Parts: sequence; structure tokens; C-alpha cells
Amino acid sequence: MTGFTEEDLDNFLQNQVDLRHRQVSKTVDEVQQIIKDLTSEVSTKDGRFQSISNSGVHNDNIKDQPALMAKWAALLRGKCAFNPAIQVLTPALFLISVPVRGLCGYKERRARQWRYYTLSGSRLLSPVREPEKLHQWLELENFCSPSQEWHDSRVAIEGDIVPAKVVNLFKELLEAAIQSCNLASKVTILETVGAMIRVAVETSEAQVEAELIPTVELMNCWPKKARWPRFLKRWPSKEKARCIKSFGFNLMASSNYHWLLSFSRAEQVLMSSIDEDGGCRRKCYRVVRQLKEDVWCPGSKPVITAYHLQTLLFWSCEKYPCTKDWRNFKQSVLRLVKKLQKCVSQRYLRHYFVRGYNLLKYTNTNELDIMSKKISDFLENPGLYMY
Repeated sequence: MTGFTEEDLDNFLQNQVDLRHRQVSKTVDEVQQIIKDLTSEVSTKDGRFQSISNSGVHNDNIKDQPALMAKWAALLRGKCAFNPAIQVLTPALFLISVPVRGLCGYKERRARQWRYYTLSGSRLLSPVREPEKLHQWLELENFCSPSQEWHDSRVAIEGDIVPAKVVNLFKELLEAAIQSCNLASKVTILETVGAMIRVAVETSEAQVEAELIPTVELMNCWPKKARWPRFLKRWPSKEKARCIKSFGFNLMASSNYHWLLSFSRAEQVLMSSIDEDGGCRRKCYRVVRQLKEDVWCPGSKPVITAYHLQTLLFWSCEKYPCTKDWRNFKQSVLRLVKKLQKCVSQRYLRHYFVRGYNLLKYTNTNELDIMSKKISDFLENPGLYMY
């Protein structure tokens, strides 16, 4: 077995991980500017869609909450390099939330049990499939005062705001914006299946793909499905958990009928303060992410993304909440790798906030098996990969 030292890990961080981070940061800046221009143009044609520069606490829906905005700014000051609307899943695959306007005063309520309509609005004899644990219906009645535009039949059926319809409308506006912004040479809408908008974006370095998802951002509320923090858990602290929950959650238009629960702001706050005690959690995450992208699961559309690794890190922090558990860099990296190996081999990774949902439920099992074998090879001779 070929071992490695903490010095090897530090060199790996400086020579491999930091280089990758600089390259990705440059790409994100370019993509962000292009998508900002496009979404700003879309917003001038249909005010229900906002520019990505208005995501998070900058959303027009919550600009009357200065205390929340100040708290967010204080938490992430100097710690957040990327626009909160952009999630980097891999260096060549981004997830971009496009905030919507005009849906205020959200209140969770018992939804009607069945829907008997197609996406075109015609009646069905049998009901539409019920949402899974990480999804839900969204009704106009969920909001105290939805703007009149959301009653439009182009986005709603029988009181439901239908994600596939919202996506189709946004896609039409995006196609027009690409032409009016003279970005046809840089942005191409790709063929997709279902309620999804995936675009190819040409940057100075390479072509990347981005999935654009209209998103309802809900502040100062927390879904009943997310029973968090868990009883008697010491990470994060009760004060931090209360703070995180005040930033609420998102509902993303990522399927035909059902809205996907997203906790991107909560996750961002957790990551921003993850090493307040001087631990090495973030460094471990960055090392494992680099190995995943270079060795275990490369490519632009891998079965395991940075989001899976972030979730894995949160579970590890909850299981090992003490500062002393994250002092030894080498041991902490190997512990995280072994945890990843277990999840991949068992094809099971619980969502951090909605723990009943398996993030690997629909993942290609053959690709997971291949990745499991590669991680096993690494654990037998980790020093071979630290160069």
C-alpha cells in the first residue's frame, strides 16, 4: 500500500484543487454575465421572471425585509464567490435558478389530493401521479396575494401553478432574448426531455452546459417535510439552525406537475461557516471533489456531483460534531472517502433536510458500481493519486 502525508494533501490542494477553482471561477463569471443579460431581457418582456442578479435576499419579493438582508450579508461577507443563483455541479455543468416575481405571502396548506388534467388542460379519467417526498404541488391559494398574471392559463390550471407550463413560457421568452441580445453565437438551447431548459454556453475556455430553472423563493418559512434539525444532534448549533431556517427554501420548476424543494440558501450558510472552529472540513470536501472529478467519476454529466459530496459532508459533520474530529486532515479525508464508498456501493444517500428521500434513487447503477471500484482502488493505494 502506498500511503500519503498531510504535506502531500496540502500540495495536492495547491497544485490541483486551487488551479481548478481559479479556472471554474473564471468560467462562472462569464456564464453569469451572459445569463444575467438574458434573464434581464426576459424580465423586460414578462415581469414574472427576474434577472438572476435578483436571486436570494436580493429578490424583489423580500426587499422590504432589511433585517433578513443584513443577516445574510453578514453571514456570507467575503465567503461567497459565486452568485447564489448558480450551483456548480461539475466544472462543465451548472444549475441556475431563475427567480420569479409576484408570488408573496406563502403558507403551507393541505393540498387537494388528486389532479385530473393533462398539461394542456384537458380532463383525465384517472388522477395524475402524486408527488414524491422531495416534491409538492403548488396552488395559487398557497399565496396571500398572487399577482393577477399568475392566474394566466399559460402557467396555471384549475388553481395549480404548473411547472411545465412555467418552463415552456420561460423557454419561449429565452429564445427571443438570445436573438435580441445577439447571443446566438454564444448560447444554444439544447434538446431535452420533459420540463427542462438546458443551454450550451461558449466561454473563452470551453463550452459548458447550464440548466435554467424558474424558481419560487420563499423566505421566513420552512416546509413540514424538512424535519430539521434532528433531535439531540449537536451540529449545527441550535442558534445556527434557527438562523438557517429563517432564510427559507425554494420551489423549482424541474418536472411536469410537481415542484422540487430546494434548500440552496440553507446549504450555502452551512458551507460558509463550516470551519468556524478551525477544522478542516472544507479542505476535505475540496480534496474529495477533485478526486471525484479527475479519477472516480469524471465527465460533464456524472452520476455523483458536487451536490452529492456536499450532502455527504453535512451528514459527516452531524455524525462527527466535535472540533477534535476535524483536526487531522489525512484521517478526515479518508473518513469522508470511506463514507462516499459506502453510499455509492449501497446506492443510497439520504437528502440532508428531507431524510426520507434517496438522492441516488434514479441513478445509473452500473456507473455507481464502476465508481465504487475506483474508490476501492484508491483506498488500497491512496498515495498513488496524490501528485
